[in-house]
Amino acid sequence: MRKPMIAGNWKLNKTIAEAKELSGDLAKCLANFTEVDIVIAPVFTALSAVAETIKDTPIKLAAQNCYPEETGAFTGEVSPLMLKDVGCEYVIIGHSERRQLLEESDAFINQKIIKTLEAGLKPIFCIGETLQERENGEMLDVLTTQIKGGLANLSATHMAELVIAYEPVWAIGTGQTATDEQAQEAHSFIRGLLQGMFTKEVALATRILYGGSVKPGNVDGLMAQDDIDGALVGGASLKADDFIRLVRFEKA
Repeated sequence: MRKPMIAGNWKLNKTIAEAKELSGDLAKCLANFTEVDIVIAPVFTALSAVAETIKDTPIKLAAQNCYPEETGAFTGEVSPLMLKDVGCEYVIIGHSERRQLLEESDAFINQKIIKTLEAGLKPIFCIGETLQERENGEMLDVLTTQIKGGLANLSATHMAELVIAYEPVWAIGTGQTATDEQAQEAHSFIRGLLQGMFTKEVALATRILYGGSVKPGNVDGLMAQDDIDGALVGGASLKADDFIRLVRFEKA
């Protein structure tokens, strides 16, 4: 049985004081809530403060990115080991904004995943097609390329520590959400790919989150789908009430 996960990606938002306030509100309201794995990903500058705020609560800390080296002459970068040192358990890798804005390749994303796993952290591996790719009928090919490239050289043991997030690029921050059926179709396809690459057991055990304008008004329908195991949330994770409602989604 796959345990649901609701993860909040705060992106480039919240000062340290604001991050402490939001994480404190979440910690207060979700202190004893263990039915869902809860993850929040503040900016790098707020990680330490938020780690202290959510200490001894069910809420887990994630970073929004990492660099695939432990140490060295890589100005401006942060390694998985450093993220673990500050209290992170998860790292978001391959987000569409980094693929699009910073031209991160599948091979580079694969390096990040491997280094993250080696550091004892859990990757939240993002994939998804653009609107043009969907309209051109290329969605399944794009997902196949991203999955096979990003998960290259990984074993079934590695997969037990990894979460996949399907985020159609055309739905991120646009207010436009894939229908429940569209999201389920993509998630089912991804699970089939995992079965072909690894085993049926790996495919059935891997959590696949949906991301892209998830909010209180649509989370229940998405979470009712067989292959949707949670959500990677952007804007709605910046307001405590909205995020708490997502974590406490209503089961169909």
